[in-house]
Amino acid sequence: MENVVDKTLSILEALIVQGRFEELETDTLEIKPIPSDSGSWGERYRSVCAFLNTRGGILILGVTEEGQGAARRYVHSGYHTHAEPKLRELRNHFTERDGRPLPLSENFPEPELRYFMGGKVAIQYVDELSADLKYAFYNHKAYRRHLTADMVITAAEIDRQDEFKEEARQARELQPVEGVTASDLSLDKLNEYITALNRGVKIETLKPDLFSAMPFLARKCFVKDGRVTTLGMLVCGEHPEDHLGFRCQVHGYVDLPQSIAQDKQDLSGNILPLMESSLAYILRNIQVGITVERGGTSRPQYPEALLRETVNNALAHRSYSHDKQVILAIKPGMHLSIQNPGSFREGLLIRATGGPVPLLRIIPEAKPRNPKLADVLRVFRKWEGRGIGMATLTDLCLQNEIDLPYYMFKTEDVTLYLRAGQLLDDRMRRLFKAFERHIETKLHGFQLTESQQLVLSYLIKSEWDNELSRYTVLLTPDNNHYNELLSLERHGLIHKHPASTSIYSVYVVDRELVKKDYVDELRSLFGEVSFDALPSFHKDILSVVYRLNHFSKEVVASAKEVSFSLWYTRGERGDIRGFDAFYRKVRNAFNALAKSGFLVKPTGGRGYLLDDGSAREMLKASTERD
Repeated sequence: MENVVDKTLSILEALIVQGRFEELETDTLEIKPIPSDSGSWGERYRSVCAFLNTRGGILILGVTEEGQGAARRYVHSGYHTHAEPKLRELRNHFTERDGRPLPLSENFPEPELRYFMGGKVAIQYVDELSADLKYAFYNHKAYRRHLTADMVITAAEIDRQDEFKEEARQARELQPVEGVTASDLSLDKLNEYITALNRGVKIETLKPDLFSAMPFLARKCFVKDGRVTTLGMLVCGEHPEDHLGFRCQVHGYVDLPQSIAQDKQDLSGNILPLMESSLAYILRNIQVGITVERGGTSRPQYPEALLRETVNNALAHRSYSHDKQVILAIKPGMHLSIQNPGSFREGLLIRATGGPVPLLRIIPEAKPRNPKLADVLRVFRKWEGRGIGMATLTDLCLQNEIDLPYYMFKTEDVTLYLRAGQLLDDRMRRLFKAFERHIETKLHGFQLTESQQLVLSYLIKSEWDNELSRYTVLLTPDNNHYNELLSLERHGLIHKHPASTSIYSVYVVDRELVKKDYVDELRSLFGEVSFDALPSFHKDILSVVYRLNHFSKEVVASAKEVSFSLWYTRGERGDIRGFDAFYRKVRNAFNALAKSGFLVKPTGGRGYLLDDGSAREMLKASTERD
């Protein structure tokens, strides 16, 4: 945080000298003047309340904005000594829903005074409130930070949070471990945690012995009623594997046809080294490519930051009620899976499987299963909160750095699959090209932007996965591509599913884009007897040709394009020799279909048309437009 303050003050000084304005405030930074003696601090209190309920933040007091439009600028209004009592009592203005004061001593480090442009400014750091204590209220309202605004949290959201708080009180992480006493804790590991806690601003003194550490251990829930908890053993237990069993273990293996002993490994220990060793295991075993950027450096198949965050979230969110391992499975070139003991809360799952469009979506949520453990990991910069695990998955997917991730559920386990590749891959690009004329008609002559293609790919692939009982993450207003959803909906390329609620819109794509076959249309065209007598493979080919004839700009269908479409539909990938053999099979089928009068080559042209008048008319119209 200090680096953020130093950088911000440096930029502010330059802008003040130049008489200019640039937007510096963010979801974690607020810049305000000190109110006059009789002035209201309410606006500052609302921002601090929002910081407590979101990701924490920094309040810089002593700079104001003046002017409008081009004349807008920053002015150093300075720090005034009458503000000191207000700053010191800042933590006393926030309550629980019922009006009881919140214990916030650890959320407000001592305010700082910084010399600035011949005067001073005040800096107040605000740490995020623990998930099991949210929400903080100011004047009977709870606020959250969204961009630079302080938004009122709805009663429905507060009700859901109250339900979560009740669950958090029963969290397994806080249950005492049988047969374990304070002597089983490591003083060195405890002081390592305190050192991290004091990063930036001193909050707690190092402990000379475990006896003097007992009040701190109890406050942090490492010890409860004099007994060491699962949380205490995870963070600073001397030999956690002796007492926690599989709860502090990760099993990793590489999923290859042959059995390779060194590809299997069981990892165990305290939560922090367990996270690091698990990440190291993955990095050793995933495929690494070479990028032309930065002089040909190596690049893992998945972004390293994503792998780190995924591992950390798995251990932060796992259920400690089950004595089971976390399991890492690597299938080179295909996917990485992380199987986690536990499940999602029922309220986060959208199941709509009874209609024509089955949906299985997960609502991303910021609430950790183990809130006290999440607080510890946040101190060590291992967990960032606000549901960022799913947010990162979705963002990287929509940045085309990974393919669509999905989850599979069992009775006591949830498995996340990170797929190699890209969201907007060759299959999706060919699909959009096959529907290019249809899409341009919807967009009134315009083409899909890259961002729109990514969003459509996300929704289409989600539907494909949902059909296979795989859950995918719901796109929400917090996502950077949400404006694309609104634009696609306006043009009729996506629609709201009946499972949508007043809070969450669930989108499905234009049904034409995901239609699997055109059997009814082809029967009408060629007659039931003739069409039904064809082999299934020939029927599949005619369906793809129908799509290209009726929805693509080129109208004609080539054997190569049809081969790619069917190859992807069958889930094939990467096998060049296999595709060559498949392509020859499609070409032979094309010849047979042309010979029997189902397909015809246009005069003087390349590719094929269904042997009917409508396809010829579309080709003629397309040629005239060109």
